[in-house]
Amino acid sequence: MCGIAGIIHRGNSNNVGGEMQKMLQSLKHRGPDSTGYALYGEGESNNYILRYKVGENVKEGTTAVKEDPSVYAARRKEVDKKINEVGATIHDDEKITDYSFRYVISYDGDLLDLAKKIESVEETEIQSLGKSLELIKDIGDASVVADQYSLNQFSGTHGIGHTRMATESGVDIRSAHPYWAYPFSDVSVVHNGQLTNYWIMRRELERRGHRFMSNCDSELLAVYTADNLSNDVSLEESLKRSINEIDGVFTYLVATENQLGMAKDTMAAKPLVLFESDSLIAMASEEVAIRSILPQEIDTSDPYDEEVRVWQA
Repeated sequence: MCGIAGIIHRGNSNNVGGEMQKMLQSLKHRGPDSTGYALYGEGESNNYILRYKVGENVKEGTTAVKEDPSVYAARRKEVDKKINEVGATIHDDEKITDYSFRYVISYDGDLLDLAKKIESVEETEIQSLGKSLELIKDIGDASVVADQYSLNQFSGTHGIGHTRMATESGVDIRSAHPYWAYPFSDVSVVHNGQLTNYWIMRRELERRGHRFMSNCDSELLAVYTADNLSNDVSLEESLKRSINEIDGVFTYLVATENQLGMAKDTMAAKPLVLFESDSLIAMASEEVAIRSILPQEIDTSDPYDEEVRVWQA
C-alpha cells in the first residue's frame, strides 16, 4: 500500500512545496519507508536544473549498502568532469546532502548524451533534469524529507508526490518514487499498484535502448511514458494506451512542464479522490490529503475505471 498525491494551480504559482508536504504527510500511514516530490517551479528559462545523487542514504532501516562518505566527493568531481566533456557549463552547484546535489547548467546538445555521460560515473543516478522540474526523494516521511531538502517554501505551479511502503523492492532512494521519464526534460511519474506484465514490458523497452535504474515495477510507467513521448505521442494518448497495454491494478499520475495527468486501470482497484475548481485541482489516494490543504467544506469525486484526465497549468 502506497500513497500518491498531485496538485496543479491554473494560471498562477503557489507554495506547492508546502502544500505537497501537508498532503503527503497526511498519507504517511500508507507508506512510511520513503517519500518523494516532483515539484515544478518557475525554473530556468535558458538553463537546466539537474538533481542527482552519487550514493544512498544508509540510515537505519534501509537496504542500501554502506559506503565510506569520502567516495561521494570523488564521484562529484567525476560528474563535473563529465559535464564539461559533453560541452555543458555549470553555473551553480549546491551540495544538499553528502550524496545529493543540485546544479544549474547550460547545454545545447542532446539530453540523452548528457544523461549517459553523468550516469557513467559509478553509483550516480540523475533524479531529474529539466527547465522547471525538481525531483527530490529520500528515506523518511514527508516532513523529514521536506526539512532535509528545504522544500516547505518551494514556489511553483504544480507537483506530484508519493509515500512508499516497500513491497516489490528494497528500502532505498533508487526504489523510491517519483521517477523521472529519462531522458525527457520535465516529465515525472508516481504510481500506486502492481504491474503484472512488468518483466515482459521491461525487456521490450530495454531492447529499444531504454534504461532502468531499479527493479521497482513503478519505474516501468516512467520508461513507458518516455518511449511514447519519443514517438510523438501526446501525454493524453499515452495515458489512454497504457490502460490496454499495461496489465495489473494501478492508478498513476504523470506531470510535465505544464500538464498533470492521471489514469486508472480497468478494475479501478487503487483509490484516487479528486477535487476540481476553476483555479485548483488536487488529487490523492485519500480525501484526508486534500483536506489537509483545503479545510473548508468541499465536494470531491472518485475517477471511474479506465478514466484518463489531463489538466493544464
